[in-house]
Amino acid sequence: MAQWLYRIVPSRPGMVADATPDEQRIVGAHFDYLVDLRDRGTLVLAGRTQEAEGTFGITIFDADDEAAARAIMRADPAVAAGVFVASLHPYRIAVARDGLED
Repeated sequence: MAQWLYRIVPSRPGMVADATPDEQRIVGAHFDYLVDLRDRGTLVLAGRTQEAEGTFGITIFDADDEAAARAIMRADPAVAAGVFVASLHPYRIAVARDGLED
C-alpha cells in the first residue's frame, strides 16, 4: 500500500478567522471524516499550520493507488463542498518518531 498526501487551502481568504456557520458545519464534517479515516486505519496523520493567513492543512494516508487516493481526497466533505481546495501528491514518510513508520 502506498502513502499519499493531500494539501488543502481555504477557498475563501479569511475563512479561518471568520468562517460562516455553513463553513463551520462543513469543517466539522471534515474533522469527523478524518477521525473516521483514522479509525479505519487509513489515516497516518492530519493537521494544519496555525497562522490565520496563508494557512494550509495536510492529510497523509494510505491507499492502494492514485485512483483510490483521489477518491479519498474527493470524499472529504470540505473538499467536496468547495470549502477547501485540495491537491494530491504521492508521499512516503522517510523518518518519523516511533509509531508513525510502516
